[in-house]
Amino acid sequence: MAVDQTRQGHMPLPDDRMADRSETLAYVEAVRFTNPIEQEFRGKVDDKYQFSCNSEDIKVHGWMSTNPSVGFWQITPSHEYRSGGPLKQQLTSHVGPTSLSVFISGHYMGDRTPQFRNGEPWKKVFGPVFIYLNSGSTGTNTSALWSDANIQMKKEMQSWPYSFPVSDDFPKSKQRGSVYGRLLVRDRYINILDFLPGGSAYVGLAPPGEVGSWQTEGKGYQFWTLSSTNGVFAINNIRPGIYNLYASVPGFIGEYKSDKIITIRPGENTDLRDVIYFPPRNGPTLWEIGYPDRSAAEFFIPDPDSQYLNPILTYHDRFRQYGLWDMYSNIYPNEDLVYTIHTSDYRKDWFFAHATR
Repeated sequence: MAVDQTRQGHMPLPDDRMADRSETLAYVEAVRFTNPIEQEFRGKVDDKYQFSCNSEDIKVHGWMSTNPSVGFWQITPSHEYRSGGPLKQQLTSHVGPTSLSVFISGHYMGDRTPQFRNGEPWKKVFGPVFIYLNSGSTGTNTSALWSDANIQMKKEMQSWPYSFPVSDDFPKSKQRGSVYGRLLVRDRYINILDFLPGGSAYVGLAPPGEVGSWQTEGKGYQFWTLSSTNGVFAINNIRPGIYNLYASVPGFIGEYKSDKIITIRPGENTDLRDVIYFPPRNGPTLWEIGYPDRSAAEFFIPDPDSQYLNPILTYHDRFRQYGLWDMYSNIYPNEDLVYTIHTSDYRKDWFFAHATR
């Protein structure tokens, strides 16, 4: 199974998850193998949530076999129809063999799924999702199947939006619009005179709402990109409709939301010119822990308990290992951590997640 470049490997059989071959852990999706059919998995943990991905990273995932040498792949050229925006975690592939295409989900955000009033009209197109099958001669390495699937994924992304759907509810390329502009940051406590470029920022169009509302939005469509180092951005192939522009800039707290509604019309290329973000301030920064970029990657991630390992996560996505929440109380058995400004190092002294003790 492969869900991205680093999380790949030979997987257990579905029978290994049965009660006579495994023990259920803190929740039913997580098991530890006690008597697997293939003994290499004895003592290892399997949990479908360990193979979740940000929506923006779910481009190709699936399954391979070596005898015969075949691959089954799910390719997602666009995420415009998924709920929660580019950073929303979604399930992908897991033991089954199962390959999921999740359109709307409350995973990782509680019960914030779309709610409808009596008689409220709603229409939304999900997909299309591309299923790709490939094969190789006997003895072909699985990496060759994975590489070929990635080549096909890039072709599908270049072909989006597809021209073959006949539904009027799926606009073709010429029936869509685009926006472009430059994101700047005005923070007088960093630079009193000049604007700063909003580089490497998430910039997106999503249905009108409040600051950050895109994170729980699932009724409409969303279109996102990353700005260049100097803050320039362009978003193409946008469905006609009304939107707000949202953005978050690495290194600055808070989020941007446009005050005005942006209307996308078929075939129009809209120049938003300079978009200025004013981060919330009550004064100069006295201290900060970590780096504000919507990630906890810079903080301390402990090694998992050796009896709950998933070897696929040994070097990458370590935060997904099972039971790390228990490691907090192991490290701090008597009281919560104490972080001393200018003395402590957030890379080793600040736990990556807020866990109970």
